[in-house]
Amino acid sequence: MKFNIKVNSATTVKEIADYWSAADYIALLEKFNYPDAEKASLETLEELLLMAITDFEPNEAAALILEYKLADKLSEGQIQQISNDMLLDKISEEYPDISLHSTLFPINQLLFKAFNGKFPNTKATLIEFTAEPADNAAETDLTKEAVLQLLNNGLSDSNLIKRLFGEQMAGNQPFPEAESILWVLASTGNQKYKVLTSEYWLSKDDIVASEFEGSFEKAAEPAVNN
Repeated sequence: MKFNIKVNSATTVKEIADYWSAADYIALLEKFNYPDAEKASLETLEELLLMAITDFEPNEAAALILEYKLADKLSEGQIQQISNDMLLDKISEEYPDISLHSTLFPINQLLFKAFNGKFPNTKATLIEFTAEPADNAAETDLTKEAVLQLLNNGLSDSNLIKRLFGEQMAGNQPFPEAESILWVLASTGNQKYKVLTSEYWLSKDDIVASEFEGSFEKAAEPAVNN
């Protein structure tokens, strides 16, 4: 399917808006031994958590937040290793399991903010674009794989996704990694979409065209056995 793509904006962001809920703040405050967190006003929860975090050593604080968010995916040993590595490296970009990057990023940024830069700063890219079917076909629900293929022609050849997944971006191979590369894909109506990903994967400087034609092959429907 062919689409006319128009990139309406590409912005570098330092955090995922509304990622941490009030319930998250309260639960984390309890892990950091802050008493009666549920009685605090909603407006002060983040500030209280940032102060509570700094009562701990940076690696200890990292381990507590990692445990809260990723205890079901990481072993205790992995959490301890990552909590130490986060102080030196951009783990939310470098961790081998890319499915965890979207969670490691907000954890890293919370720690970066609390400890005033002791953790490496990482960034994300928010892209808003319009995808208009070239043949006036009916709108289709775009998957993350389809979106990356649609954006392919507007990206620099030096872009990391194109360099690592050239065949997948061209539609020649399945692209399951797309689910982890794009953290957020949302339709905003009228053929407009927004995506959020790590600057590591796609920076705003990687976008070399604002209007271009893109295409993707719609996955074939599985055969039905009678």
